[in-house]
Amino acid sequence: MAEADELQAYAVNILQDVIARADAAEDGALRAEAFAELMFEHLVDAGEIDDGIGCPVEARGIRCSGYFLSEDNDRLDLFLVLPRLDGVAGTVAKADIDTAFKRIGTYLEKALGGLHREREEALSGYDMTRAIWEAREELTHVRLFVITDGLATIDQIESRMVGSIEVSSHLWDLRRLHRAVSSGTSREPIHVDFPKLGATLRCVIATPPGGGYRCLLTMIPGNILVEMYRQHGPRLLERNVRSFLQLKGKVNQGIRKTIIDEPQMFLAFNNGLSVTAAGLHLEDHGDGTAELVSADDFQIVNGGQTTGSIFRAWRKDKVDASQLQVPVKITEILGDGDIEEIAPRISQSANNQNKVNMADFSSNHPFHRRMQELSRSIWAPPSGGMQRQSRWFYERARGQYHDALAENRTEAERRKWELIHPRNQLITKTDLAKYEHSWSQLPHIVSRGGQKCYLDFMDALDQRGAFEPDGHYFERCVARAILFRQSERIVSRQKFGGYRANIVTYLLAWLSHHTAKRIDLDAIWSAQELAGPLAAFIEVLSIHAHAHVTAPPGGQNVTEWCKKEACWERFRDTQIEIPADVEAGLLSRDKAHTGKSTSVLEEQASEAESEQVERVSAIPSQTWFDLAAWAKDTQSLQAWQRSLAFSLGRLAGNGKKPSRKQAMHGEKIIAEARALGFRG
Repeated sequence: MAEADELQAYAVNILQDVIARADAAEDGALRAEAFAELMFEHLVDAGEIDDGIGCPVEARGIRCSGYFLSEDNDRLDLFLVLPRLDGVAGTVAKADIDTAFKRIGTYLEKALGGLHREREEALSGYDMTRAIWEAREELTHVRLFVITDGLATIDQIESRMVGSIEVSSHLWDLRRLHRAVSSGTSREPIHVDFPKLGATLRCVIATPPGGGYRCLLTMIPGNILVEMYRQHGPRLLERNVRSFLQLKGKVNQGIRKTIIDEPQMFLAFNNGLSVTAAGLHLEDHGDGTAELVSADDFQIVNGGQTTGSIFRAWRKDKVDASQLQVPVKITEILGDGDIEEIAPRISQSANNQNKVNMADFSSNHPFHRRMQELSRSIWAPPSGGMQRQSRWFYERARGQYHDALAENRTEAERRKWELIHPRNQLITKTDLAKYEHSWSQLPHIVSRGGQKCYLDFMDALDQRGAFEPDGHYFERCVARAILFRQSERIVSRQKFGGYRANIVTYLLAWLSHHTAKRIDLDAIWSAQELAGPLAAFIEVLSIHAHAHVTAPPGGQNVTEWCKKEACWERFRDTQIEIPADVEAGLLSRDKAHTGKSTSVLEEQASEAESEQVERVSAIPSQTWFDLAAWAKDTQSLQAWQRSLAFSLGRLAGNGKKPSRKQAMHGEKIIAEARALGFRG
């Protein structure tokens, strides 16, 4: 297919995806916000950004669609979307692009100057504007993104300084978005030209026979590494490493102390970087060494904390980075090597050797593969009086839905396929994390944004151990998706004016907690919609949730307040009467917690775990009470262990079984107590 035809088809896909999202909100005015949300997801998948938070602001001379601020407040991304949404790969005028960059740039300058003081707290964008002002002393780099589904003609926009902050501009038009999606990679490759950075690198080269790769050992001066990070930011880091650091934090005080106090010892104390690259340009010296001139697809697979720490010390502590020598191993996958197989193993091995407990955050995780398989085989019941069945399409990797649609060659075939797989029944892996964490009563995690919620979900899945979804689990996931999406529509109808995402996750977490997860998900799956009484109660809950999240104590930022566990704990304890007709539709407590009626991720138990629960359940309640008393008298166990022993005694006394986690800790506690002399 010619590029013009591909771009045309891609423009149509974007239009249809936005319509499906906006229609779910029952408000056509939300199409621009739906477009922004979709574009943020595209840029996350392209490895360009960590996340994006929709937050539209528009006033005379200023405009912004959303933002994302790094954990340490030193990097800010601002976004402005220019949606055409006409399904045509048409040109966007240069004047429109110039105006967009001017307006978002003016917004940045005014936000840094205290614009939030002129705006009402209830207005959309107040939190974003205030957050930028509060970060003004920490910010070192701001990226301005203008995103459009049209074709633009601007090639390059020079960076500029706003005070001490470097501001760079980035245009993503239809062509660039399409290339990122269709290139077969999850990001735009990074090209490094070392002479332009300051100098070539002298390397020692080894090419093991039959390995399909070659390795280069070298030293990168700290100032060159700083310049690479300044130009490319976190994109230098391989995706799984970025995800881990985003989840666990990037500050390493030991590295920072060495950089500042003993830069001459950095080479001795630091393990250095492990890098994968392609297309290396070398000038061979003929003695086993060469000068590395340039590299394509440069990715740091181990050493993310080192890189970030050096950059921050240079930027914040004014360290002379040229004093640092950073050891580097660069692995190039050769033509006869399998890059898809070798590169992930290099990343995994490099991090395992440093005892980094890194979850697999990728779309290739067995959980996502199994969910994809289930979604392709399970038929959903007809809904709303219809006779036709359909499927819910699970998209574990960006673009799978469009690729599957494109396999149908004729218009008639495509229409038939879309009837079976409606766009509004598409679930992405980040959607799934949001639905599951809301039901698992983690609204403060959901409120941290789609990417962080997904990373936390995958980390929990990794800690959970072996878990394979089955058909019943998939149906329950879809039921929770229906519950979440119809709640979004209900909240949109209330015209609260903002914070819909926070309101929805908080009200659903409250509902999950106060019904003890006894909502009849099987009934939702069967009907493919919510029962009337439940929908009406969700409307009531939305009013309470809105009142709660928009009234943070001490005048805090609403968005930041919603991210705190204290916000959830306070709302969780809010007493709201559950109507009798909703109570009547709840499952009994026995049915909700027996057999296959459980389906929330953390409630699943393997055969071995079930046996462990039975073993702990068989221990008499008096044994646990005696253990708790003995531990208190002898001070032999930690306070939480004594408390858990007492709780296990109460459960046993009431004939109830412990949870999987309680059983795991309980068995360890009683074994430790007996080893220390307990005779019970």
